[in-house]
Amino acid sequence: MIKKVVRNDVRKARHARVRNKVAGTSAVPRLNVFRSNSNIFAQIIDDEKGVTLVSASSIDKELKLENGGNIEAATKVGELLAKRAKKAKITEVVFDRGGYLYHGRVKALAEAARENGLNF
Repeated sequence: MIKKVVRNDVRKARHARVRNKVAGTSAVPRLNVFRSNSNIFAQIIDDEKGVTLVSASSIDKELKLENGGNIEAATKVGELLAKRAKKAKITEVVFDRGGYLYHGRVKALAEAARENGLNF
């Protein structure tokens, strides 16, 4: 009998492969994206210290979103993350798409963060 492929396990394996190459430093932290069916989360991480420097998500009260699982929400999260990163004096990051395809909500978040001052 053929086993059913669990898509999240495949994503985790893809993310592990990417994480072998991508690491955030104090000078250039890592922008990580996590996408669920109903929300999207992004955080900027210093992997040397193991610390989250800045984070934003579609469940933040500041955004007042009705639906956190669409492209519009991802765009607003990207803008908010870039604004918070500027406040923390972070301009340069390494993008970690979390094993997701660079498409749809992940792409919208990345482009919004770029437009609002993050370089990657």
